[in-house]
Amino acid sequence: MTGMAWTPDSWRGLPAAQQPRYRDVAAVEAALTELRELPPLVVAEEVDHLRSLIAEAAAGKRFLLQGGDCAEAFDDCRGAIIQDKLRVLLQMSVLITHGGRTGVIHLGRIAGQYAKPRSGDTEMVEGRRVPVYRGDLINGVALDQREADPQRLLEAYHRAAATLNHLRALVAGGFADLHNPEHWELPWSREDAGHYLETLDQVRASLDFVQCLGGLPEHLRTGELFTSHEALHLPFETALTRWVPEKSAHYNLGAHFLWIGERTRQLDGAHLEYIRGLANPIGLKVGPTMTPDDLRTTLAKLDPQRQPGRLTLITRFGAGKAGRVLPALIETARAEGHPVLWSCDPMHGNGRTTAGGVKTRAFGDILQELREVADLHRNHGSRLRAVHFELTGEPVTECTGGVEGLDEAGLHAAYRSGCDPRLNRSQSLEMAFLIAQMMRRP
Repeated sequence: MTGMAWTPDSWRGLPAAQQPRYRDVAAVEAALTELRELPPLVVAEEVDHLRSLIAEAAAGKRFLLQGGDCAEAFDDCRGAIIQDKLRVLLQMSVLITHGGRTGVIHLGRIAGQYAKPRSGDTEMVEGRRVPVYRGDLINGVALDQREADPQRLLEAYHRAAATLNHLRALVAGGFADLHNPEHWELPWSREDAGHYLETLDQVRASLDFVQCLGGLPEHLRTGELFTSHEALHLPFETALTRWVPEKSAHYNLGAHFLWIGERTRQLDGAHLEYIRGLANPIGLKVGPTMTPDDLRTTLAKLDPQRQPGRLTLITRFGAGKAGRVLPALIETARAEGHPVLWSCDPMHGNGRTTAGGVKTRAFGDILQELREVADLHRNHGSRLRAVHFELTGEPVTECTGGVEGLDEAGLHAAYRSGCDPRLNRSQSLEMAFLIAQMMRRP
């Protein structure tokens, strides 16, 4: 199947991991038929612009900040929650831009991140074996909502459209303007917030650094936000794929950027087959099982023309594990001549469960992996110019550590994620400050 001509449906018939099972096949097809006729959520020109920015990041001229929810919930399609997500990305970018002296690309896991891969099809809850929660695109967290519901495919589209509409209105209305201080205040009042507040004061006092954001002060006021999600539910993604005649190419116009996860990157699988034919910039999660030979074959499949901005490799190893795998992968991409953007996802390899059964991540582990990966790139003549975080602008208590000193006993206070634990606002900003410090290292 490797050499076959690509179409949006050429993945069908190949092994497709992580796909839900529906009882009513006719209802699924009816929902997909309606999706195919609905307007695109983004336009090809925006997608192409993002690809050009990613090419600049790979060349060391920008930095890509990708972050957002583990899995968006339909109930979180609310103005205040959307604003908080945008705010934390913008605040992180100010710290990175000011400290690292580089322009930042804002790429949200937002307006479409409604599905999550899971390790099993079922789980035990309250003594009952039920289908596992796969994200609001497919089913609900409540036990009486665990059956895969095809109407959720349409609901996901409309929630994504509403979220994207509000984000566009916020950006166009000046939400990203540093001269609107009510949007930029940081969350701490204690002395340990001093270095953040000092940075913000420096930025407001002197806007010289906006040249890093594109050369014009207007760019800082308008900002740019792009959307991304994991291309997991293949029939849904195919329904959002459009032929754009003036570009002579197929685009997934449900998001600007899509990625393939560690659990669905099989070389002969349906997910790589689907995504290889899109004109979108794409990401690939790379874990500790990736070998140089597999990477070489995957690069040839996804980026045969070696296009700048085409492919982002998002590594996810776990603290203490990158050194055994990453150097050979760096050398493979270099030897094959692929101008990839290297990104670090320090979240997914560092999950653990407390003695009380609560899923969490430790801030220290996340930071350790990020530092290890940055050092490995530096030592092997490569560049780490992107990060990928699961985070939220809300004051949740899901990851331990950080400036707040959150411990396991405090996780119950505001644990809201239906899937994986996220950095809260203060932890996210602390991480951005530390990223800026790392970028200043020679």
